[in-house]
Amino acid sequence: MTLLRKVMALPDPQPGTPRVLGVDDFAIRRGQTYSTVLTCGETHRVVDVLPTRDSAPLAVWLANHPGVEIICRDRAGAYAEGARIGAPTAVQVADRFHLWQGIGRAVETCVAAHRECLNASTPLTKMAVEAPSDTKVPAGPDLDGRRAQRKKAAHALVHNLLAQGHSRRGIARHLGWSLNTVLRYARAVDWQDTLRENRPRPTRLDPYKPYLERRFAAGCTSVTRLHHELLAENAPVTYQMVRAYIATLRAAPATAPPPPPTVRQVTGWLTRHPATLSEDDRTDLKNVLARCPELDAAARHVRDFGEILTGRFGTRLPIWIEAVGASQLPGLTGFALHMLRDLNAVTAGLTLEWSSGSVEGAVNRIKKIKDSSTVEPDSNCSES
Repeated sequence: MTLLRKVMALPDPQPGTPRVLGVDDFAIRRGQTYSTVLTCGETHRVVDVLPTRDSAPLAVWLANHPGVEIICRDRAGAYAEGARIGAPTAVQVADRFHLWQGIGRAVETCVAAHRECLNASTPLTKMAVEAPSDTKVPAGPDLDGRRAQRKKAAHALVHNLLAQGHSRRGIARHLGWSLNTVLRYARAVDWQDTLRENRPRPTRLDPYKPYLERRFAAGCTSVTRLHHELLAENAPVTYQMVRAYIATLRAAPATAPPPPPTVRQVTGWLTRHPATLSEDDRTDLKNVLARCPELDAAARHVRDFGEILTGRFGTRLPIWIEAVGASQLPGLTGFALHMLRDLNAVTAGLTLEWSSGSVEGAVNRIKKIKDSSTVEPDSNCSES
């Protein structure tokens, strides 16, 4: 205990002036009181805490601590002004994470402005167009059932006898099978080729099934009425045929068209890496972009900005801003033109290796400390 008291009595070490400074705000009381935390971008240690998030305290701190060369910050105007006043020679770096957050909000605004394109019906695929409405996809053969095992054994037996030099007719006489059965097994390369699916036979009702499906979907479910309507068209069908098919329609579950994608979903598809999208997401996004040329142009701009951000090609930014400004897309155009006010810091953020990762980590630690200090004691604990 004496040793601990001696250690606790020592003054806190005074950190030196960092060469790379991270600046960000955190809430003392959300919506009311905010402070500013300063970190060293190289050691990731907290340097100081300022009482407000205004420009004046930051400018005073920088003036009292000369030597800061790089200032990593978000795009808040107060921090930009304080850094310009307190350290005019320092390079200001806009954080890449906040830039990507900003373009995400801009894309959401653009997608919301073209919400009507999302509500359009999804184009039918080639399979859906060519396949008739009453075609049922047959289930595949059961490869593990007893019938399949018999087929597999018979196929192996016939091919073993053929390998021994027996003729097909001799095999049929030896096994007591018909010649056609032996020929079918002999011609099959694999035993799976001998499995034949049971396909429904065509009936006289087949040409009228689409009509019955439309009438049934419209709410007409009376077999007698539907039968009379077909007879009025001289259809060669019986009452039993119509009744049996209507019974299958009643037993089938109702298939509703899938809902259109939401603005949030399309925004996520546009701002996420294409490799992280599922096959269905890529298909849905392709359909949306095919219906809306404006969103297709927005997708190209987002991809280009992603390449600039991940590859740190900050020199391409003016060309990108000019292209987005000419497109006049809601949200994106405003985001691009707004970067012109802070172009040097944004270009540095998209070129240099420094970011606000250390100060964001400090803010998260502060939030964790705040959350743990507000936890109420266990009600089951007895008071001392």
